[in-house]
Amino acid sequence: MSQTARSVPDATDAHSNRWKALSFIALAQLMVVLDATIVNIALPSAQQDLGISDGNRQWVITAYALAFGGLLLFGGRIADIWGRKRTFVTGLIGFAAASALGGAAQSEAMLLGARALQGAFGALLAPAALSLLAVMFTDAKERAKAFGIYGAIAGGGGAVGLILGGFLTEYLDWRWTFFVNIPFAIIAAAGAYFVIREPAGGRNRSPLDIPGVVLSTLGLVSLVYGFTRAESEGWSDSTTIGLFVASVLLLASFVFVESKVKAPLLPLRVITDRNRGGVYLSLGLAIIAMFGLFLFLTYYLQIVKGYSPVKTGFAFLPMIAGMITGSTQIGARLMTRVPARLLMGPGFLTAAAGMLILTQMEIGSSYAGLLLPAQLLLGLGMGTAFMPAMSLATQGVEPRDAGVASAMVNTSQQVGGAIGTALLNTIAASATTSYIKDHIASAASKPQQQLVQLEGMVNGYTSAIWFAVGILVVAAAIAFALVNAGRPDITAVSGAGEGVEDELPVPVIAH
Repeated sequence: MSQTARSVPDATDAHSNRWKALSFIALAQLMVVLDATIVNIALPSAQQDLGISDGNRQWVITAYALAFGGLLLFGGRIADIWGRKRTFVTGLIGFAAASALGGAAQSEAMLLGARALQGAFGALLAPAALSLLAVMFTDAKERAKAFGIYGAIAGGGGAVGLILGGFLTEYLDWRWTFFVNIPFAIIAAAGAYFVIREPAGGRNRSPLDIPGVVLSTLGLVSLVYGFTRAESEGWSDSTTIGLFVASVLLLASFVFVESKVKAPLLPLRVITDRNRGGVYLSLGLAIIAMFGLFLFLTYYLQIVKGYSPVKTGFAFLPMIAGMITGSTQIGARLMTRVPARLLMGPGFLTAAAGMLILTQMEIGSSYAGLLLPAQLLLGLGMGTAFMPAMSLATQGVEPRDAGVASAMVNTSQQVGGAIGTALLNTIAASATTSYIKDHIASAASKPQQQLVQLEGMVNGYTSAIWFAVGILVVAAAIAFALVNAGRPDITAVSGAGEGVEDELPVPVIAH
């Protein structure tokens, strides 16, 4: 019996339940997006409660991002081999368990371990969710509508996470920012188990590239840990240098292995394409700038300005609103009319302009006069650039490579976020220490010393933000130089027909 004949009953079931299934998949996406922002708001409280040092605090964010980004390619392949529905449900149950562990954390190590586990199960969950939608929504119009809903949740979920994180931290406890994931995961897993019917014949029977998984994960861990260690031990520390050398060797070995094995984890043809390579590189750089800023603004608003967690959450809304507007009203409307580079380049430059305003931040800076316009520009620029970048990342990809191409986008985002948090935090901490050392002697009284401490913190933040401005300008230059594709066709579904089940669609809004 042919593959088509065998899959007809399952395909019919999947088709009839597709909109119900979308609701549970979207709920899982909302949980992951909530978790990405909700912890930022709770971080100062968790740091104080568990006695986490300033040098280690970014690991609460970095541990999640690194595990998620480092294992995404692996998670995508597991979903292809093991079955997408099974992988999706397993990812949800594991994410709920890791969240329970994080909420119950009694030490720094326990919290960081829980965050790494969340990232690992998220790496199973994300590619499985996207590939399930690809299987169920093959009609171009329905597909666009489904991913429009999915993308709106990705963008709007960030705002919900910031506000919900503030309420939970202020009126309950920071631990509830972890516990809140549990009901989301249970409902989504139960719904997915009973509603989703995955068409048969969609699995990839190629053997798993174990050397590729090991080399890529170890290489990325070495890279990010090198940036993190540089903060506490210095850039000239022998172990720090050793980590960077190890990361280069491991990642170079990964590329070599991928060029030789029959079923590579990441086929090199995916990243050597000029346009896709330009998208991955520029997007990764932009995320480096973005993630560090979230951390700095959270601490600036709560510690320097004295905002409550709830007020901090609302203070971030202009940036989220700008991102949604840039994505849906500018990027999405223009991406079929102008080449991608004419949206990506100006988008990154607009975001850089927003960052540039933030370099003028002082202790007494006005929210309405400085932070508000900076956030709006940053959000508008990023949102405008992300939409065409996401579309272009899988444009022209062979159906058998569509999944790994989309996973590569997520990997560049997550690893960029991990590096950005570590690198910019290192720069900020060094500048703060230097400022306090130079000015503390002139502070006679305790209030003056406290003022110098705050001034040192703000000086550290602005020093790091200057680097972020430069990174965004480089991202814009790469987009202009490398991305030369014309207008993307967002209505075509590549790989329709045979092999469509192996396609992994592009998320509509990056987060």
